Amino acid sequence: MGFNFTLVAVIFLAVFLFILIVFIASRYKRCASNRVLVVFGKISGGRSARCLHGGGAFVWPLIQDYCYLDLTPMTINIPLKGALSQQNIRVNVPSTFTVAIATEESSMNSAAVRLLGLENKDIESMATEIILGQLRLTVASLTIEQINQDRERFLESIRKNIDIELDKIGLCLINVNVTDITDESGYIESIGKKAALTAINQAKVDVAEQDKRGAIGEAEAKKDQQVQVAQFAKDQQVQVAEFNKEQRIQIADYNARAVEGENKSKAEIASSAATLAEREAEAARRGEVAHQEAEADIQKAKAFSEQRRLEAEEVVPREIEKRKIEIDAAAHAEQKRRLAQGDADAILLVRSAEAEGIKKVLEAKALGYQTLIKAANSDAKSAATLLIVEKLEEIVKMQTEAIKNIKIDKITVWDNPSGDQSSTANFMRNLVKTLPPLHDIAQQAGIDLPHFLGSVEKEVPEERDSVLRTGEKLS
Repeated sequence: MGFNFTLVAVIFLAVFLFILIVFIASRYKRCASNRVLVVFGKISGGRSARCLHGGGAFVWPLIQDYCYLDLTPMTINIPLKGALSQQNIRVNVPSTFTVAIATEESSMNSAAVRLLGLENKDIESMATEIILGQLRLTVASLTIEQINQDRERFLESIRKNIDIELDKIGLCLINVNVTDITDESGYIESIGKKAALTAINQAKVDVAEQDKRGAIGEAEAKKDQQVQVAQFAKDQQVQVAEFNKEQRIQIADYNARAVEGENKSKAEIASSAATLAEREAEAARRGEVAHQEAEADIQKAKAFSEQRRLEAEEVVPREIEKRKIEIDAAAHAEQKRRLAQGDADAILLVRSAEAEGIKKVLEAKALGYQTLIKAANSDAKSAATLLIVEKLEEIVKMQTEAIKNIKIDKITVWDNPSGDQSSTANFMRNLVKTLPPLHDIAQQAGIDLPHFLGSVEKEVPEERDSVLRTGEKLS
């Protein structure tokens, strides 16, 4: 019996230890490299959460819990349109941003506070709003030239502005790519055309400069050729002179040695002299022709070079000035059109505001009439009576104004001494009665006054008959 109890106790202890180990192992949470482990609940140090990137942590039961933040990058397309630049020119800057939760300790804590439990689409929506606002702010701080030409500076400004705002919610900017920048007014296209025209004109100037150098080189080559030809002619003349000198010495020697052949030698000398003269004349002629041809080629080269210079100095600048005037005129016309459009938009806004104000006044009146009818127990006639009662003082004033300026030149009264009251008193009383009383005015307006304002008694037939008789007597 004691053995069985000990065995059961050992088995129970082993099972308890096994369950305890399994439970402790289940509460130890590991964090993958593409996630951030957030442990929240009772955290030491007074922090709201403890964030781990990689590794693991023990999560105490009951007093702590855990959750994961995904570090997978998110690609956000921002089709920004109509953003105002520093020059008040609206530009379109379609771009793509890649963002993710940052792994720095402060950024992970911010993400745990503001992004824990949100879906990826909610995080993307929040990041889109931040990026869109900062992108508009960046575009507004730069000119078109800075945005279009210095892309590196533009992207750096975007990263600088957006990184600060994204870090507040625990995100970081991984990459930004601006696909193409356009504007509605065609300003960027005009800049490109201007740059192309500048490059073309510079190329024309370079071509003219090279043509000029070629012409100068050709002229110098021809000049060298002319000099060489003249030098060759001179050398030929020297050689001919040397040859003549030697020939004359040989003839003299021959004449001295052979007296009998003097006549024959003289004939040969004369023939040689004639040949020499012909050769000298031919050499001189060729030298002069070569000199004239070289001079003509030099003049042609100078004329061609001068023509190229005039084109580069006169024609090209005027062509550039003409194009500049055309671009300025187009820009001025576009500015006038935009100003006119702005005035039209301002007038439209003023008219819309006036219409909206009239609408609000009518809606307020309708609401007031509705409340008045409701106060009168849904009796529209009673409500109209209340409105007329408020205006009775003005109506009476208008009635009295209408008759107060009536001039009566003469009043004739036939007084009847019978009775307690004189006819004059009756006449004045009846004259006052002829004024439009309050109830008559209300009846003319088609309403009945409330009973607390009194009522008008109907005239009895006897009084009406006495009035008629009095009228007959007066007649």
